[in-house]
Amino acid sequence: MAAKTLSETDFTEGDLWVFGYGSLIWKPGFDFIEQVPARLIGEHRALCIYSLVHRGTPEKPGLVLGLDRGGACQGIAFRVAREHRKATVAYLREREQVTSVYREVMRSVWLKNHAQERVSALAYVSDRGHDQYAGRLTLEQQLHFVRQGHGAYGPNIEYVLSTVKALETHGIHDAPLHQLAVRLRGDAGAHSNI
Repeated sequence: MAAKTLSETDFTEGDLWVFGYGSLIWKPGFDFIEQVPARLIGEHRALCIYSLVHRGTPEKPGLVLGLDRGGACQGIAFRVAREHRKATVAYLREREQVTSVYREVMRSVWLKNHAQERVSALAYVSDRGHDQYAGRLTLEQQLHFVRQGHGAYGPNIEYVLSTVKALETHGIHDAPLHQLAVRLRGDAGAHSNI
């Protein structure tokens, strides 16, 4: 399946904004000028993507976050200098589009800075037609996949707990993700090797 990416003309002139809602918050992997708390309206953060590479395998999938339809999402907007735009987009495509499960889009986000300005930011949205789209899972189903998942980037539990810790650092509370983290932290206490 071909990756759904933007063309060069879809990007605005000047600096590039990138909206992070999961692991990009705690491990962006690219140079940026500033990071600002931001809100995207129309999509919400959800553990709705089966991970077959980074945090799981085809035999034992994990779960990673995607932006899914409806609601709103608190995250972080990163401003990348114009001269680093091409390299940053190339890096993000390599990282986020390994299995083409996301649609690369530009979305309006509201920056929570003094001006409360709106900018157009690059974001990776769940492709609901992709085989790896998990849809809405119960807490027990999420626990199953996260507990079993281990991929090229490490254990799925680490991914979830690192994301929740980063959200907390930025004053963001995501009730479903925090509820999952409470259960996973209980696991970590019972199994000291996690």
